Formats: sequence, structure tokens, C-alpha cells
Amino acid sequence: MEQILVNSEGAIRLAAFGGLLALFVAAEAVWPRRARAQHRTRRWSTNLLMSVLNTLALRVAVPVLAVGAAAWAQQADVGVFNKIEIPGWLAFGVTMVLLDVVIYAQHVVFHHVPILWRIHRVHHADRDIDVTTALRFHPIEIIISMGIKIGLVIALGAPPAAVIVFEVVLNAMAMFNHANLRLPAALDRVLRAVVVTPDMHRVHHSVRMAETNSNFGFNLSVWDRIFRTYTSQPQDGHTEMIIGLETYQDDRPARLGFTLWLPFVRDQAK
Repeated sequence: MEQILVNSEGAIRLAAFGGLLALFVAAEAVWPRRARAQHRTRRWSTNLLMSVLNTLALRVAVPVLAVGAAAWAQQADVGVFNKIEIPGWLAFGVTMVLLDVVIYAQHVVFHHVPILWRIHRVHHADRDIDVTTALRFHPIEIIISMGIKIGLVIALGAPPAAVIVFEVVLNAMAMFNHANLRLPAALDRVLRAVVVTPDMHRVHHSVRMAETNSNFGFNLSVWDRIFRTYTSQPQDGHTEMIIGLETYQDDRPARLGFTLWLPFVRDQAK
């Protein structure tokens, strides 16, 4: 069964991506949280093209992705879980949790190391936040992130099925918590006790740097509370807060060429 999942990884991820993207686009149209600052056509074209470029970059730069690395580690008897006797369900759960906290830690580092922030600010330059913002990462960041995941997966000897599930959940949660989606306040309170909600993550995209440097989680909300990076609500409120980067409150972030070149621009101090 696990081998079938590994062989079908691409189809599984593509089906989940397409279905969830359509679902959240529809939900945003029915229950929008904020009015848009920019026209959708150019923004969406840029953000979607960034996703395509990231997929191509991974194909070229990384010979084996995280799931392939997990399958290799299993075959080569490499990693902690391949050296000790541990129930499969426990290895699965530990893998899911450790990958999540490492993604949280990686996110924090990308904000606080200047050269990495120059790459990551591509994501934050978007002047609106919606489901397509979840796709807006620079190819350099995507390659670095995949390298970190591969390293952890091999060190753990992580079960390939757990890695597949984590990748699908990570993509799904990123689309969910970037969605321009209005949830009932009571539902938001219940959900954010466990997972990152759109209102929780929107704070992270505030133009105010104190808010930008908070709410780093993508899946579980507990890491921000444990490591004291949690901000409950934006100072200016969800409908009035300014999204993006202070220097780029114009049409440039919606342009593909500008977006790709942004890591090499020096004029954005943090």
C-alpha cells in the first residue's frame, strides 16, 4: 500500500491541490474577509506562474524530493526509525509533528536572517492575501525548504506515507490559512486552538513588522504559543490593516519580473 502511495504521489498532490484551490476560490467569493487592494487578474497570474516555476525549479535542482528521500532511506536502512523498533503509528505521528515544528522554525529563521529575509519577502510583498498567496514563494526558498525537509526525513528514516500526508496537509493548510475567508468568530476561536486559521495567519502579513514577526505557524497553532510568537489580532483590525511591505505599496508586487528579481533588490530594510 505504501509503495502505491509513493508511486502515486504526484497524482495525489495534484488532485488535492486542484480541488482545494477551486474550493477556496469559491469560498472566498461567497464569504470574503477583506476588500481587495489590487485587481485579481495580474496578481493571480503572477502567483500561479510562481507555483509553476517552483515546480520546474524543484525538478531541475533537486533529484529526489522528500517522499523519494523517505523511500530511499527505508530501502537503505538509514535513519532513526529504521534502526529502532517503533510502532508504525508512532513513527507516523512523530514525523508529522517534527516536520511541522521544523517548518515553523525555518519560517522564523527566514524572517530573522537578512539574506533569507530578502528571499522570503517575495511572499510578503503581495498586497492582498488570498488562496493564491499560498503559492507565492521564490524558487530559491522552495529549493532551500525542500533541502531542509529532505535532511530531516533521511535523519528520521521517516515513513514515506507520513511524508506524503504531511506534504498534502501542508499545502492544504497553507491555502486555507491564506484564504480571504470570513469565518464566524466562534468557529475561528475553536479552530485556532489547534490549527492556524485565516484570521490568525493574516496578522503575519501585516505591514507592521511587529505583527509580521509573529504567527509563523502553518499547520498547528501551538508552536507560536509555546515559543511566544503569537499575536491574537492585528492592531488596525482585519478589514483596515495594510497587507504587504511598506516599501512596495504599489503595483510592482503583482508583476512577475519584479517578483522574481525582488531578492536581489537592496532597498527594503527590515
